[in-house]
Amino acid sequence: METRAREAVVHSVEHGAGRPVLVLHGGDVDHRETEACFEPALGGVAGLRRIYPDLPGTGRTPAPASMHSADDVLETLLAFADEVSGGIPYLLAGHSAGAYLAQGMAARRPAQVAGLALVCPLVPGVRDVPEHRVVAGPGGLGDDVFRSYFVVQTAEMLDRYERFVAPAAARVDEAAMERIGERWELSAGPPPYAGPTLVVAGRLDSTVGYAAAVDLLDTHPRASLAVVDDAGHALPHERPEVLRALLAEWLTRVERSG
Repeated sequence: METRAREAVVHSVEHGAGRPVLVLHGGDVDHRETEACFEPALGGVAGLRRIYPDLPGTGRTPAPASMHSADDVLETLLAFADEVSGGIPYLLAGHSAGAYLAQGMAARRPAQVAGLALVCPLVPGVRDVPEHRVVAGPGGLGDDVFRSYFVVQTAEMLDRYERFVAPAAARVDEAAMERIGERWELSAGPPPYAGPTLVVAGRLDSTVGYAAAVDLLDTHPRASLAVVDDAGHALPHERPEVLRALLAEWLTRVERSG
């Protein structure tokens, strides 16, 4: 599906019908990773319309030359959400940089966001990032990106990487990512989102760590936090059963909130 959002045309795929759930992927990948990781958890829940966009500069969504910062990306995503939600309050979920953008969207449009789920969120002020350490698998599998991304380095995880992560590299607009990355921090805006929130971090996440994610409890008054052992930045691949349970609990809280 192609959706005009400000100066961009956003490509997305969707499944199901009902309340919209926008799921945002991280950097240097596209919708295929979040679709592979979140769809098994969300797809079994009735009444959810799951929407997986390619962020500007990735997949099939070009980044216009006028897009120079994360604030520009945020404005595009807010316009995209307005178009695809049809005025219905929507859920927001994100992984890594997608979680950072989801936070910004929820802070800007709290009345339109029914719930917020942040998985391995990129957060300004990242600190206490652990060294990369493999916890399962023989080692020596895959390429350098796989070996630096996954802490569970089994044949199954390599297959997931080769199917859902690696293919996106050919579709990343490196020039656009460099341009936007020079101003990757969002401008200060409204207070953080106060609705039902889930924060999930990998204890062995050597990309963004977990300490800054824990700090989100201080600013998100309805947040549940899980720091998952034996999981890194690829937590959605490595611990799918944990992610499924945590998302189910989050959806219950969202439903309870009306």
